[in-house]
Amino acid sequence: MKKINLAITGCMGRMGQQIIKSVLEDKNFKLVSLTESKIIKKKINGIKIGLNTEQAFKKADLIIDFTIPKCTFQILKIASKLKKRVVIGTTGFTKNEENLIKRFSKNIPILKAGNMSLGINLLMYLTEIASSSLGGKFLSKVFEIHHRHKKDYPSGTALMLGRGIAKGKSKDFYNLIGKKYLNKKTFPYGNKINFNSLRKGEIIGEHEVKFSSGKEIITLNHEAFDRALYSEGALSAAKWLMKKRTGLYSMRDLMNFK
Repeated sequence: MKKINLAITGCMGRMGQQIIKSVLEDKNFKLVSLTESKIIKKKINGIKIGLNTEQAFKKADLIIDFTIPKCTFQILKIASKLKKRVVIGTTGFTKNEENLIKRFSKNIPILKAGNMSLGINLLMYLTEIASSSLGGKFLSKVFEIHHRHKKDYPSGTALMLGRGIAKGKSKDFYNLIGKKYLNKKTFPYGNKINFNSLRKGEIIGEHEVKFSSGKEIITLNHEAFDRALYSEGALSAAKWLMKKRTGLYSMRDLMNFK
């Protein structure tokens, strides 16, 4: 099998560093480009860190992006021009930005996921099923814990799970977003989906969805112990996307969920 020439953006970030480590252990890939949003005079594995430019991505077959929305759109503009595939792990997009990504996917293959873990994507699928099966008598809420360095809240994964709840109810997610709490010991259920985010220590990630009728509670949860599960998931996504035509895909498509 021909190796996939890979570019990694945000290469100095926590996920960028983890993806580099996983790539160097995977014989299916060849690392050809590393970028950051500012000039960094450093080499990793003999590769000079560059800026997000056409020249940086010219030799790549595919770009893996774990950055911030502003940076992601810089990359998508270049990728669209060069006809490069993109795996997006960036989170925190607005509804308008989500629609813009859909427009880019009409020109290039894009796989976007708020979490690359196979387990988390299974949890989202189960969340949809539970939400659909339990119906309107059950209220729901989402709780997540991440390391103290994580700035955004709720996490992209928590929002993914919220989308799963909304999809199960056949309702628009943005109309179901309730209150967003930070570092609360407890938080209530509501007619909309409430979120609570806890930031402490070096926790990789814990996510929990609860459904309550007032008489019983159903809990679905996932705990991550190794950041490698995200980078390995991103590489699985990259391999899968190499065989796809233009369009917007998710880990759900990769896992062949209905």
